[in-house]
Amino acid sequence: MATFLERHGRSHTCGQLRDTDVGSHVVLTGWVGSYRDHGGCVFIDLRDREGITQIVFDPSESSPALLALAADLRTEHCIGVAGVVKSRGGNKNPNLATGAIEVWADDLEVFSTSDTPPFPIEDKLDTNEALRLKYRYLDLRRPKLQKNLIARSQITKTVREYLGANRFLEIETPFMVKYTPGGARNFLVPSRLNPGNFYALAESPQIFKQLLMVAGYDRYFQIVRCFRDEDLRLDRQPEFTQIDIEMSFVTEEILQTIIEGMVAALWKDVLGLEVKLPMRRMTYAEAMDKYGVDKPDLRLDLTLCDLSAGCVDTGFRVFDDVVAKGGIVKCLRVPDGDRLSRSQLDKLTDFAKPYGAKGVAFVRVGDGGGWAGAPAKSVTDLARARLNELAGAGPGDLLLFVADKAKVANTCMGAIRLHIGELLGLIRKGEFQFMWLTDPPLFEVDDATGEVAASHHPFTSPRHVDEGLLESAPGQVLARAYDLVLNGVEVGGGSIRIHRSDLQARIFKALGISDDDARAKFGFLLDAFKYGPPPHGGIALGLDRLAMIMAGAESLRDVIAFPKTQKGSDLMTDCPTGVSKKQLDELFIQQAPNLPGKPGA
Repeated sequence: MATFLERHGRSHTCGQLRDTDVGSHVVLTGWVGSYRDHGGCVFIDLRDREGITQIVFDPSESSPALLALAADLRTEHCIGVAGVVKSRGGNKNPNLATGAIEVWADDLEVFSTSDTPPFPIEDKLDTNEALRLKYRYLDLRRPKLQKNLIARSQITKTVREYLGANRFLEIETPFMVKYTPGGARNFLVPSRLNPGNFYALAESPQIFKQLLMVAGYDRYFQIVRCFRDEDLRLDRQPEFTQIDIEMSFVTEEILQTIIEGMVAALWKDVLGLEVKLPMRRMTYAEAMDKYGVDKPDLRLDLTLCDLSAGCVDTGFRVFDDVVAKGGIVKCLRVPDGDRLSRSQLDKLTDFAKPYGAKGVAFVRVGDGGGWAGAPAKSVTDLARARLNELAGAGPGDLLLFVADKAKVANTCMGAIRLHIGELLGLIRKGEFQFMWLTDPPLFEVDDATGEVAASHHPFTSPRHVDEGLLESAPGQVLARAYDLVLNGVEVGGGSIRIHRSDLQARIFKALGISDDDARAKFGFLLDAFKYGPPPHGGIALGLDRLAMIMAGAESLRDVIAFPKTQKGSDLMTDCPTGVSKKQLDELFIQQAPNLPGKPGA
């Protein structure tokens, strides 16, 4: 007898059928989500990645053999069903897209049976994540994760269609590359054919995409895997995916306009939402001043203010001493501050300590601008009036202060701003607030040693107007760099690159990179730049982060099919593992003592 799949071809997915299909004969395949026997009439929910359809095996229409086969069905059996679509009448299920219909079966085949799963295949789970990762193939059957991965697939589809329509070429670059010190820690791959030598797994295609610009491929993109051996958290994985883009003959505005169009296409195709264009631009200096961070969440209207100009001879030694030593006093004004209790405010000091702050001061503003709180006892009337004016404070407001070095005060108050926003429910959760962060510092300068490091990478171009400051005041040089920020998350970052050899040499010198070091690290790129490099710039967007935000997921692991844990391990395949001595010998590697590893091949 012919098998089920030889007799039938699947006609619909389990999420397609509607009341317009009533009377049709259909064929469905999938997994048994639930099983119910109501006095000989068997009901099952059949599930696939598209949804759920109720199947009915009724004694009045099903043969005894079919009923007997249906009676043995259990959850997660994989089956095929053929039958007629019927209306559920007054028994419709409003929670299902297919809730208006059911399929009365006239044929059934059990493709395979299932053991009892270690956890229910449902979205509302109180199950240890380690167990779900161990049985990831079952976890991935849950509708929520299937929805996430379907959305991720739609994202990549839209990206390719949009960029292809805008003359971009998809070009692959190597995973195994030359190791260049700096940036994130690389994974190393030993070369058997070159004993004692190693490849590095690419943390990004940065140099290769610049070489493609030299080669004349003026619009490149790649949806590419990247690798970084770093400590993990909810928004990090050792292997991740970038939407990598590079363009020749562009300005920041041209590149950002292309990216805005791509983002708008994503939000329309995947979420059915319109994105308002052009997106807001904000300089790094404005972001730090108003929000304390370079990736502000604009769903929260609270802003910070710098009171340092008013903190001279206030009578409050903490403020006066910090400003006298070159620090700042940062303030957050919270309207209707009575909504925060004294105990919540007292806990802010402990909240601030991990950010380097020694404490958080606060006052409540009363009628006539009077203060109630610890600083009120020392601050003079004149200084209080001055600070109220700078903060825009009035009766009923709560003022929070951190006095410290600029970096500490900004970072701490930026975190407190979000914390207060969460406590008071002021963050508008249903919004998507985009912005471009522009004009960040080109260098990071160590206050103690004066040592200069690249804020981005050494190929980032300085602003034209700042080139004269490279030798005299590198800390004041701003970069032609930009980040795409969404709801307080950096989802992409890039820059206009240096294409002039004279300017590149000055940047290397500022960074303390000698000619020999530059040649050893980047010789092939510097050689290529001798042959007519075009002006160019690019950006890389984190596909995992984009998918996480668009799907409303809490972790990157919810939008990656087979993720690693925070220790970088795969619980399903039990890797990483040790390898045999024979394999190590072939690679000319000796097993380190006291590091046996887990059994391997």
